[in-house]
Amino acid sequence: MRHDGRVSDAAELVPGPVGSARPVDAAESTPMIDSVDDDLLIDLREVELRRGGRLLVGPINWQVELDERWVVIGPNGAGKTSLLRIAAAMEHPSSGTAIVLGERLGRVDMAELRQRVGLSSSALAQRIPDDELVRDLVVSAGYAVLGRWRENYDEIDYNRAVDTLESVGAEHLADRTYGTLSEGERKRVLIARSLMTDPELLLLDEPAAGLDLGGREELVARLADLAADPDAPALVLVTHHVEEIPPGFSHCLILAEGRVVAAGLLPDVMTPENLSAAFGQSIAVDTIDGRYFARRARSRAAHRRPG
Repeated sequence: MRHDGRVSDAAELVPGPVGSARPVDAAESTPMIDSVDDDLLIDLREVELRRGGRLLVGPINWQVELDERWVVIGPNGAGKTSLLRIAAAMEHPSSGTAIVLGERLGRVDMAELRQRVGLSSSALAQRIPDDELVRDLVVSAGYAVLGRWRENYDEIDYNRAVDTLESVGAEHLADRTYGTLSEGERKRVLIARSLMTDPELLLLDEPAAGLDLGGREELVARLADLAADPDAPALVLVTHHVEEIPPGFSHCLILAEGRVVAAGLLPDVMTPENLSAAFGQSIAVDTIDGRYFARRARSRAAHRRPG
């Protein structure tokens, strides 16, 4: 909590959480890493996260490189948000080695590292006052605060905020208050806020949750544009639903019960076999115009998750 009573970005989310990237084989993993690969934005080796003696996620080996667009998918309780919180430098792993943006967690100021990561999540959305102006909500991200108090922002800051809103199709919302926005509009504004600081890594935790069909499709289209932008940061999108994967995403990590079912290039990983193993039932997958769609297969035979 800041001295003026406002909540900083470093605190507002705490209660609650890549060439070609590939899953790292456990036999190759070296939890004590002395050198850092500058091309890796996320480098997790044998990472585990435990709470109250319970294993939430792990052991996980995962690498995310520059300019890659990842989707992390799995059922409820799979460990997706826990994994994202480590990648966002909001959680120290209980064991293993986690390197984010070249910095090893446990040997770096986490608050400073978080300023280099853009994060959009429901935890942030729940803390935004209804009377907050959208332009103030976005511009204040550059100062790592939530809620304008007595700051005087420069015109260049507001111009930057409007440009960021425009990048997600939300510039017309700049003078609206947050409480008057639809759920879809709120999601786009939060993504704009996460982009305001020019992050090196952008993490989106279930950005389409709660949206109706139209809102979801609008958001997917905007994320597809972002994925296609060569100047956009590396992206990691967490979701439960394959229908929410935008065109242009390159890689996929499937989780179940805190462990990796499959990881790698999206077309190789997004298979009926992998989804069936993760969700514990027979799943069929269709691809239409670069989009994925899943449904329960006709067979009643259930697929057991790997132990």
